[in-house]
Amino acid sequence: MTARVLGRAAPVMLDRFGRHISYLRVSVTDRCDFRCVYCMAEDMSFLPKKDLLTLEELDRVCTAFIDKGVRKIRLTGGEPLVRRNIMSLVGSLSRHLKSGALDELTLTTNGSQLARFAGELWEHGVRRINVSVDTLDPVRFKAITRWGDLAKVKAGIAAAKRAGLAIKINAVALKGVNEYEIDEMVPGPTAKAWISRS
Repeated sequence: MTARVLGRAAPVMLDRFGRHISYLRVSVTDRCDFRCVYCMAEDMSFLPKKDLLTLEELDRVCTAFIDKGVRKIRLTGGEPLVRRNIMSLVGSLSRHLKSGALDELTLTTNGSQLARFAGELWEHGVRRINVSVDTLDPVRFKAITRWGDLAKVKAGIAAAKRAGLAIKINAVALKGVNEYEIDEMVPGPTAKAWISRS
């Protein structure tokens, strides 16, 4: 099986069921500015920076996968927006959107840095993002994330909306912690209301 990449035929990747692998998730960092209780210890040990791929190396890896038929790339972390100079990678990868080799470039974020980067994400061709928000209660949010600030995340979501980004909210249901808020978090009029007020 082949894919047409920039006018040339290239072999595509198949899974063991013979399905075309067209979606790639790329973790650009293991670091995060939150310490969510279900994800990280408060005193984390991270990989030495010398062991991480450079942004240029990440670009080459992504391009190699695009040449093998990947059509959608999602940048993740840790928190991808805390990676130094991350917008240079997003901007570089956007060339594949412009050429038509890539259909979508997106990312998953905790929202803490969105107010700073939402406009640049849109300028580089990102059209939708996932934002992780586990509770709408500021005190509970601080308890779950340890270091997070719900007001800052909501301000980031508002900035993303103003920039034109479509937003999907991710939430981890935690028994005894936030399960009573699920109705407010699921897609529907209530969820849209709190997003629009952010």
